[in-house]
Amino acid sequence: MGRYIMTIKLPFKKYKDNRTGTLFVLPYVLAFLVFITIPVMMGMVLSLTYFNLLDVPRWVGLTNFITIFTADSAFMQQIVPNTITFAVVVGPLGYLLGFFLAWLLAQIPHRLRTILTLIIYSPSLTAGVAMAVMWRIIFSGDEAGYLNAILLSLNLIDSPIQWLANPDYLMTIMIIVTLWSSMGIGFLAMLAGVLNINPELFEAAYVDGMTSKLQEIFYITIPSMKPQMLFGAVMSLVATFNAGAIGVLLSGQNPTPQNAGQLIVTHIDDYGFIRFDMGYAAALSMVLLVMVYLFSKVAYKLFGEKD
Repeated sequence: MGRYIMTIKLPFKKYKDNRTGTLFVLPYVLAFLVFITIPVMMGMVLSLTYFNLLDVPRWVGLTNFITIFTADSAFMQQIVPNTITFAVVVGPLGYLLGFFLAWLLAQIPHRLRTILTLIIYSPSLTAGVAMAVMWRIIFSGDEAGYLNAILLSLNLIDSPIQWLANPDYLMTIMIIVTLWSSMGIGFLAMLAGVLNINPELFEAAYVDGMTSKLQEIFYITIPSMKPQMLFGAVMSLVATFNAGAIGVLLSGQNPTPQNAGQLIVTHIDDYGFIRFDMGYAAALSMVLLVMVYLFSKVAYKLFGEKD
């Protein structure tokens, strides 16, 4: 009889546990549906229409995508190369810099590490507009600009340089500013990963013949924190592809001068909020989504768990 009662009670207990777990997960699921899944699905539908915010969306099928790859000369000749250059430089450099700084901070005492971590992390908390204002003062095109003032005082230039209006310099400045503010949540995750590695692994490795810090990084540190490395890689990719607005904030115009700092994100803003062609902007967003997905797949290949 006791055994029979147990078989009756267990399913109810299991159902209660499942219900409790579902209640805990439900807020996240609802937020994911409302703010990510539904907007993405609406963007997919909108990308197949012509929508100018005034009239009812008109179905045009794949016309927007055909226009992107065949008629939008700026997109194929300037914006895609700019985006890839920006992503390839800022993404890996910011990621490697984040890992290197996390590893260095793990070697110093706790109190000093806390202070330095706050200093390194704080630029990523700065609002884009505030950050752009500060850097626009540094790269101002008149004699009062900090960089021009220093170069003029050293007699390295004869007249002020229009740093933010010159297409030759804008992309380089965008990369510098973005790298400066790239130590975000991915950096903190990698720092936590380094600090939580079991010290006994290092001791055993040195007993077995490990002789340098470089071997320690490649044979112990990186393999022991692959989840944090993967998270940092994905966050770096997403942040890099979404950081394109810095070019508009620095130059003060969209499109940027001669499209020198124009990336897919700012191209989307141009068509969506300046030209009010929401259907075309949605199609550009889908292209950007595919690009981020492909780059994230590469990150999973490098740092994901092997089957």
